[in-house]
Amino acid sequence: MKILIVGGYGVGKTTLVGAISEIEPLTTEADVTEASTERDPIVGIESKTTTTVALDFGRITLRRRWLQLLLFGAPGQPRFWFMWDDLATGALGAVVLADTRRLADCFAVVEYCEQRRLPFVIAVNEFDHADRYLADEVRDALGIPTQVPVLRCDARDPASVHAVLVALAEHALAVRRAQRSPSRKD
Repeated sequence: MKILIVGGYGVGKTTLVGAISEIEPLTTEADVTEASTERDPIVGIESKTTTTVALDFGRITLRRRWLQLLLFGAPGQPRFWFMWDDLATGALGAVVLADTRRLADCFAVVEYCEQRRLPFVIAVNEFDHADRYLADEVRDALGIPTQVPVLRCDARDPASVHAVLVALAEHALAVRRAQRSPSRKD
């Protein structure tokens, strides 16, 4: 099953894919240059030295070889968003990785998933020294419906990433079931 990993610039998508992939991840990293920092502001992520320019790819098998997830990390800069449609084609759902220091970066990403009716979860990547917020606070700030899971995540920790992927798989399957079942009018 194909999973899309999306989020703003520098939110940790490459790190997330690398933390959980059972194969050496395929990455398309390029050095951040002075010219690119004018185009893609690095406010709050000044230590960032590389950036994804096409995609990240990884694979994980869940439940003792029962379910294989193919992870496609999308580039976060708006100038590369034209690739998202190709990466999203055939995806079961998306992990929207969020950084609460730059939560505004999530609005366009959430809108992208909603417009394409792509089931998604919000995974709040808890950066060191960043303020912590309750899931409902993040949900309210982003205007996310209550049925969409909002989870805390450490993109560096395989167990944390695993929990996010399981939550997405469960949510996406529930959304698909609901779409197939006829609505009842009492």
